[in-house]
This record gives sequence, C-alpha cells and structure tokens, in this order.
Amino acid sequence: MSIFYLKPLRHQTDEQLMARAAAGSDTAFEELYRRYARRLKGFFFMQLGGDEELAADSTHDVFLRAYEARSRYQEGSNVSTWIFTIAYNICRNHYRDNAYEAQLLANLDAEPISDQQIEVEMDAATLDKALEQVLAELPASLHQIFSLHYQEELTIPQVAEIVGIPAGTVKSRLHKTMNIIRERLKGYKVKMLKC
Repeated sequence: MSIFYLKPLRHQTDEQLMARAAAGSDTAFEELYRRYARRLKGFFFMQLGGDEELAADSTHDVFLRAYEARSRYQEGSNVSTWIFTIAYNICRNHYRDNAYEAQLLANLDAEPISDQQIEVEMDAATLDKALEQVLAELPASLHQIFSLHYQEELTIPQVAEIVGIPAGTVKSRLHKTMNIIRERLKGYKVKMLKC
C-alpha cells in the first residue's frame, strides 16, 4: 500500500488524489471537485459571457468528462493542467457551436478606439469594472489565455499545453492582449501587468 493512502485526503496533492481516483476512489475524486469547482465556475463565468447557469453546467461537464476519463489519467501529469485543458476545450466547443468568437471580433473591429487621452484617477473597483469590460470585448482566444495566465495563475508552459500552442505563441498573444488593454485603459493612471 502506498504511503499517500494513509494521509487524510485534504493533505494529499492533486496528483495523489487523481491517482487514487483513477484506482476507483470516489472520495478522492470528490476532494478534487471541492478544490477545483469554484475556480472552474469562475473561469467559465468570465469566458462564457457572465452566464451563471452556463458556467455551472460547464463546470459539471468538466468533472463528468474527468470522471469518465479518470482511468486514463497518466500518473505524474499535472492535474490542474489536465482539468483546465478539459475546460478550455469545452469553451472552444461552445464558441464554435455558437459562433461566439466571430461576434466578439466583429464588435471589437466595429468599435473605434478614441485617441483622446483622459486623465482619470480611479479607485480599484472602477478600474476592475473597466478591465472586465475590456476583457469581455476581447476575442475569446486572447481572453482565455489572459485568464489562464493572470487569473488562474498558470505558467506559460501550462497555458501552452492547455491551449495546444507553442509557449512563444502564448507569450505573443499575452503581449498583444496587454497592448489592447493598455490602449483601452490609456486614460487611467494604472500600472499595467508585465508579460
């Protein structure tokens, strides 16, 4: 018997829990659900237009797919990367099925960016709201990469693995996203994140 079976579930790593779930432990899988459900729901809420019901359904879909595929989990693989890869693919399917990204791109192209610089001192809540608006108007592919890296705090290699593109492309898309954000928020006195 492996030593990690003796530790309480809450003290085991995600990878240990997934190995137990792959071996048939539903309680280990429930612990993974407890750890990731809220983060995933927030991720889907941001990615799928603020639709709480769709975010909840998509979170459920992630865990359903993960549960069905648990026996194929490769021991030692990063669980968060695996789970967010499933989430990313659900978003891609949603965008494709609903032509969501095309609509966002059309809206972004149709809205001219003002050259007028307005000096505004803002409090954090107002800035957050302005940033949320800019993120909502981004093409889905840029918004997802931004969310995975800055909001979910995944590394660039993890994001690259999740979205299935080279790390250099992730960096360039993050750079492009930051340029869009800087342009849109140029009137606000803020320190922008560095890519």
